[in-house]
Amino acid sequence: MNNQDQKHQNYEESPKNGLGEPQASSWKRMLSKKWVYPAAYMATAAIILTLVWVYQNASQKPQVKTTSGVVSSVNSTKDGMTTTPDGKTVPTTAVPENLAWPVANAADVKVAKPFYDKEASESDHVAAVVQYKDQFIPNTGIDLSREDNAPFNVVASLSGTVTSIQQHTLLGYVVEVTNANNLKTVYESLTDVKVKKNDQVKQGDTLGTAGRNEYEKDLGNHVHFAIYENGTPVNPTTLLPQK
Repeated sequence: MNNQDQKHQNYEESPKNGLGEPQASSWKRMLSKKWVYPAAYMATAAIILTLVWVYQNASQKPQVKTTSGVVSSVNSTKDGMTTTPDGKTVPTTAVPENLAWPVANAADVKVAKPFYDKEASESDHVAAVVQYKDQFIPNTGIDLSREDNAPFNVVASLSGTVTSIQQHTLLGYVVEVTNANNLKTVYESLTDVKVKKNDQVKQGDTLGTAGRNEYEKDLGNHVHFAIYENGTPVNPTTLLPQK
């Protein structure tokens, strides 16, 4: 009887003791293999490197430097054109341009009338005001002339598209060039114009000849040079290189 009870007890207990043992032992055998941990490490490293590569490619876009020093992301397109963040298409500048003097040789000209800076002193304000008859108007650009008062060629300060040419009774010929990054350069007091509307001009291309006008006739032969960024006048002397 005792032998039968002992056999019956062993029969009942054996399934419980063996439950789950084959699965656990297989994991132990797998983890005991030398290649498991290096393989897991390599797989993790590959995932991390892939995520880093995707992030870098998403964040790296071509950049164009504005003349005010601001760097803006742009999307390159075909035919040498670039799409700016606001959706406009402008000529692509392969190398970011710095603002250049609107004359062939900057040493040949002087600033005859400065830009009207609201933060400047009172004496600077007086020097930067244009008087026309009984009106006193702040100067929105700078006026350049030669010491000998001779006419001179006016050139493009930045590459861009000629978007407007006007002949004004008081200002003479006025040429407007639209540049990258919502910049516009304006050249007034020209006696003639060497370009046409919609022409693509490069930095240094001749736009016309500086001359006299009725609005600032006391300055003699000169060019009124103005820069607008998003429609707001910017002081050119803060952007132009030192002579």
